[in-house]
Amino acid sequence: MTGFEPAFAVLQPGEGIGSAETYLPADPSKVLWGRLPRGGDRPVAELEPGQSVVVDTISHEGILEDQGSDPIGWFGRHGVDRDHILTDTADLAAARRREPGAGPHVVTGPIAVRGARPGDLLAVRIDELTMRAPYGIVSTRHQRGVLAGRHGFDGDYGQFCSVTGRAGQWYGEMPIRPGQPHTARFPLDPFFGLIGVATATGERVSSIPPGAHGGNIDIRRLTAGATLFLPVQVPDALFYLGDPHFAQGNGEVALTALEAPLRARLTVDLIPAATVRAGLGRSVGPFAVAQGFVVPTGLDPDLNRALENCVGNAIEMLVALFDADPQQAYLYLSAATDFTVSQAVDQVRGVHGEIRIADFAHRSGSDFARRVLGDRVALGDRRTNSPEGGPAAVERDSNESDGGR
Repeated sequence: MTGFEPAFAVLQPGEGIGSAETYLPADPSKVLWGRLPRGGDRPVAELEPGQSVVVDTISHEGILEDQGSDPIGWFGRHGVDRDHILTDTADLAAARRREPGAGPHVVTGPIAVRGARPGDLLAVRIDELTMRAPYGIVSTRHQRGVLAGRHGFDGDYGQFCSVTGRAGQWYGEMPIRPGQPHTARFPLDPFFGLIGVATATGERVSSIPPGAHGGNIDIRRLTAGATLFLPVQVPDALFYLGDPHFAQGNGEVALTALEAPLRARLTVDLIPAATVRAGLGRSVGPFAVAQGFVVPTGLDPDLNRALENCVGNAIEMLVALFDADPQQAYLYLSAATDFTVSQAVDQVRGVHGEIRIADFAHRSGSDFARRVLGDRVALGDRRTNSPEGGPAAVERDSNESDGGR
């Protein structure tokens, strides 16, 4: 690609960080590559419940082996000047190599949350997301897309996409046919594909499959303003984030989303195990409150079983949050709730539901429901920034929860 014109300057490590903010860069000493934290790992930062943190993340695209492990060379061939390449991306590629058998994702963390214990829920509120570079990559490889094995769609290939701004909205733009001027333009709505807590395992597990720990759940509702609730597996939770996306279609069918680096401002809090047990009849795995929805998840290597798990978890959430009868909840879900394939390409398939909070005039009086839904449902803006302000990727009113605060 030639003639690339950046829509904004890259956001380098440390730029724009206030002196009072807790900041975690994505330098080589602060990240894992392709593996997730486990219990007993040393944290790279520590937080108290209720505290906020600014975290930088980088994308694995442009630094993988099939791309030459050289982001300066790889992005340079697509017209990106050296000063528009993130230094932390270049530093990681120069300092580290991904171990054989590991996943592709670069994970910033782990971050200890003091006092977290197994049985608690960690509430991670995504306060703000900022795009760190004006470009990203979509790719398929390793025969892991939905059409793996079908002639013409196998192989390792991808597409560099530029970011453009228009009428207060950010877009990704890519050629729709090689060698031709025709392009497709699609709106950006950044989120993290991978947010989780450490596993209670002897070895660090691959970053690819999601699970009870969260991890690579790829739910595109987790934009700024959302709160993700994760069942704590080990003392101090040891949470982390990575796999930053600028946009993704539900299903993520080729293998990746539009992969590109993000900075996040997050607030973490805890819902104690006793409150969780009093509110929920059983564990429901990771779930979220986002954009006016309660978002249950279902995970399983079999997509049909993942859907079944998600419906069961959704019923449990309706009982816990709105005092619903289970059979009536089942009927309500059939009439009013979408169940969507989050991703079908990460070994363990993911399905998520979208339950509208506004549908329910009554809420449970439990402390669990209050902590999940908040004392009120407020109208709020969701905003994703470029480093220099620029047009907001999203700015709209939505029913948002107060999360775990």
